[in-house]
Amino acid sequence: MAIELVPLCDIDITLSEQVMVGQGPSGFRVVAEIGSIVVEGDRLRGTGKGTSGADWLTVVDGICTVDVRFTVETHDGALVYVSYTGRSDFREGPGVHPIYAAPLFETGDERYAWLNLVQAVSKGTFDGTNVRYEVAEVR
Repeated sequence: MAIELVPLCDIDITLSEQVMVGQGPSGFRVVAEIGSIVVEGDRLRGTGKGTSGADWLTVVDGICTVDVRFTVETHDGALVYVSYTGRSDFREGPGVHPIYAAPLFETGDERYAWLNLVQAVSKGTFDGTNVRYEVAEVR
């Protein structure tokens, strides 16, 4: 059985404040707050909702682990919670290598209940302020 990747959406994130927590027992921690989000796709599109979205990232030996959570309001008013973890190689600095992640979606809106069953994968770029992901549904 072959894995199929079906395009789902692109996610554009603009970061606001980046809080450098510093080196601790689990690695170097940064909390990158999300300023805005735009989701564009044939099956899913909308913008960020609320102010609680962020990336709680940790860097250990140059390997960055991302832990991102935010809420999207779709173009037609549904609310979708998005969370994902992933990894990037920061050994040559942030943004040199892609970010690979595995998004999950949660919603109570019947129109988007299909998202509750989706496991997605994504590949992203980072330029210091903006993160852009290409997201595909795994089938």
